[in-house]
Amino acid sequence: MKIIVVGCGKVGSVLAEQLNKEDHEVTVIDSNSDKLELMLERLDVQSYMGNGSSYKVQMSAGVKQADLLIAVTSKDETNLLSCLIARKAGNCHTIARVRDFTYYDEINFIKDELGLSMYVNPEYEAAREIARLVQVPSAMELDVFAKGRVNMVGIKVEERSVLDGMRILDVRTKINGNILVCIIERGGEVIIPKGQDFIRKGDNVSFIVPISEMTRVFQRIGAVTKPIKNVMIAGGGTIAYYLAVMLKMARVNVKIIERDKARCEFLSEQLSDAIIIHGDATNQELLLEEGISTTDAFVSLTNMDEENIMLSLYANEISQAKLITKVNKITFNNVIRNLPIGSIISPKNIIAERIIRYVRTVKTTPGSNVETLYRINENVEAIEFKVKNAVKNIVDIPIMDLKIRKDLLICAINRKNKFFTPNGKDTIQTGDLVIVVTSCLGLNDLSQIIEE
Repeated sequence: MKIIVVGCGKVGSVLAEQLNKEDHEVTVIDSNSDKLELMLERLDVQSYMGNGSSYKVQMSAGVKQADLLIAVTSKDETNLLSCLIARKAGNCHTIARVRDFTYYDEINFIKDELGLSMYVNPEYEAAREIARLVQVPSAMELDVFAKGRVNMVGIKVEERSVLDGMRILDVRTKINGNILVCIIERGGEVIIPKGQDFIRKGDNVSFIVPISEMTRVFQRIGAVTKPIKNVMIAGGGTIAYYLAVMLKMARVNVKIIERDKARCEFLSEQLSDAIIIHGDATNQELLLEEGISTTDAFVSLTNMDEENIMLSLYANEISQAKLITKVNKITFNNVIRNLPIGSIISPKNIIAERIIRYVRTVKTTPGSNVETLYRINENVEAIEFKVKNAVKNIVDIPIMDLKIRKDLLICAINRKNKFFTPNGKDTIQTGDLVIVVTSCLGLNDLSQIIEE
């Protein structure tokens, strides 16, 4: 596809990089020549310097030939105007980043009137992901499939865990649950396991499980199931605001520590049920006074990655709290993932996933389409396919007779709202939702799970 990305900031850079990896023809528009130059040094993309909401600039950048324009600058007005011009001048698909509360409250009207294909809000999506993690105390990661009926849950295998030393082949029987281990992260390496592989202490393990069986499975593996009732948030920015609203709806007590007085006043007016503390979240005495040692969950959401990491490391030392840490810019992913800072949230990556999912849906073939997509890390994806029509050489054939790619695992099938982990004798049928995990990035059709 020919894709124009307006805005070369954190989100735009990640998008351009991932779209470029998937062999799309990418053009980036930005008014900052230094940002464009840095991107051109790293990526094989086209660039055009100028205002992305200018008709002339878009025409020069090739909007008439574009399939999709994605506007992700820091200004909502620029993004919306860029998409409007692209629709009129190029008649292409458009995606806008919209962050302002006022616009977001009216987003469905704006989407319809401007003909947006999609809108994204990094802060809202990050808050929603954090809220989901708070609902599952033991989960390091939580990805949702089958419209909320199936979860992929990531946990750390602690010392003395019943999973330590267990063979993948034996997990389902010994846990006595509808569970399939589909990813093992060990020492920076990501493994798509086979039946004879073993789980070891220190591993980060991801498994597929139906929502209805999650509590029982967690109890059997000895994971924490006590509900989280109290959450402390460091930083009172937009993510914290959205998160507080979501948590209060779930009847969770929220305490926010924010150093800016005016922001505290705004949060106090908007969040009447939350406790707002005016102070510096890096002040250890203040954290202790406000109960960091006894809180159920601690969420680091300041504007500095380094500060968030240090806060979570401190919370890990003095409490048993579930930790969630926002990291947006630091690129030493393997180092960060090995630190005891709990779940790592990156708004830019969350939004990139959503947009990549949409792009693959647009590219879809008549047989199937991508319903859900999660990037587990730089090298592994979990994808949910909807089987719309009979897919040649796949549908109604026993899985044991399919030449499945070596770098791919069929994790689960959801058929008529009934979930099961398939065995070799099972078949994929039209209408199924099929969940796969693969280290082959860029799949956009079920037919690609077969070796060529």
